[in-house]
Amino acid sequence: MPPAGKLQNSPEKQSNEIFQPSESESAAAISAAAADAEAAGLWTQIKAEARHDAEEEPALASYLYSTILSHSSLERSISFHLGNKLCSSTLLSTLLYDLFLNTFTSDPSLRNATVADLRAARVRDPACISFSQCLLNYKGFLAIQAHRVSHKLWTQSRKPLALALHSRVSDVFAVDIHPAAKIGRGILLDHATGVVIGETAVIGNNVSILHHVTLGGTGKACGDRHPKIGDGCLIGAGATILGNVKIGCGAKVGAGSVVLIDVPPRATAVGNPARLVGGKEKPRNDDEECPGESMDHTSFISEWSDYII
Repeated sequence: MPPAGKLQNSPEKQSNEIFQPSESESAAAISAAAADAEAAGLWTQIKAEARHDAEEEPALASYLYSTILSHSSLERSISFHLGNKLCSSTLLSTLLYDLFLNTFTSDPSLRNATVADLRAARVRDPACISFSQCLLNYKGFLAIQAHRVSHKLWTQSRKPLALALHSRVSDVFAVDIHPAAKIGRGILLDHATGVVIGETAVIGNNVSILHHVTLGGTGKACGDRHPKIGDGCLIGAGATILGNVKIGCGAKVGAGSVVLIDVPPRATAVGNPARLVGGKEKPRNDDEECPGESMDHTSFISEWSDYII
């Protein structure tokens, strides 16, 4: 019997209270379902591309079967591929496969980031002919996916394993990303060779970075000492950004520039040392919403110099 003065809820009311999801829970379920559908659709397309390539080039049929066509999901395929790419005589491919697969399947956000990275490479790089070729051959994409796993290990205090994986990525792909660095989704490392990203660096979403870019420290600071790159930025080839400086959302850093101070959002910095196009007092703001997606490296030229070849 209920205590005196209190009414007992009816079974119907109790049932509604227990099983009716909140609005936030419903939205999260819809979002998760949409992400699953997107990943499944992309995986179907990747397998179709691989089947076509196997028919067109029989010499690759066995490779494509073992790497893509024999797997039931994107997570399994990329785990198998990375395991074979990064293995050594003492770091076995089977161990790495299990490590990658367990990490990807335990955190759906990693799979979602992989999907966004694949789409970024396919859309932004005119040399990328298919999703399957990006998955198989684009070392910038592969380095980012391996970093996502090493970063997850780092946050789980499995630092020796994270550093071992980081070392293999540096050896194999010539991309050096510290496991503690925080990287968003929709990232393109175009060409990727020589990219260095320091321990306390942070990179937002939908950022494009070309080869030989350094996000480093100044050599004299401790603690939080590396650059923070906002959403939608474009960092040109050979650019060097040093210290705990902020590159604002939608900003551009020209090829070969050396940046030592903050760059405002949607501004363009070029030169050594870098200067803002339009000047410090009134920097030119680019009309583009997201230079990291447009990959337009030269929209500032007319206002920067009258030197024309």
